[in-house]
Amino acid sequence: MSTVSAKYLDDLRVECVHNQSGTKIITDAPSDNQGKGEAFSPTDLCATALGACAMTIIGIYGKNHGVDVTGTEVEITKAMSADPRRIGKIEVIFKMPPRAYSAREKASIERCTASCPVHLTLHPEVEQVFTFIWQD
Repeated sequence: MSTVSAKYLDDLRVECVHNQSGTKIITDAPSDNQGKGEAFSPTDLCATALGACAMTIIGIYGKNHGVDVTGTEVEITKAMSADPRRIGKIEVIFKMPPRAYSAREKASIERCTASCPVHLTLHPEVEQVFTFIWQD
C-alpha cells in the first residue's frame, strides 16, 4: 500500500491523504509562483519536514536518555533559489525550554540534527542551518 495518495483539486491545489491515518493536507502553490498561498506549498512541506524530522530525532534521544525536551519550539525559514527554482536554504531554529541541560546533553541534542533522515536525504546544495537557543 502506498504511503500517501494525492488528488489534484484544481487551481494549483492538491489534497494529500496519509493512507495509514487518513490525515489530509491541502497544498497550494505559493503566491510568488501563480498560487494563492492559502496553504502549505510543497516546498513549505519539505522545509517543515526537515524541522519536524530533526525535532523527532531529538525527541527520540530525549526519550531514550531521560532528557525532557517537551515544549521545544522550532522556527523554520525557507529561502528559494532561481534557475532552477528550488529550495536554496532552510534555517531551523530550536528554542529549547528553560531547563538545566548538561553540556553533554546539549552537545548530544545538537548532534541529533546530523542523523535526521530528511537532512541526509536533501541534496547537498540545499544549505541547512540548525541553530539552538538555550534558555539556561
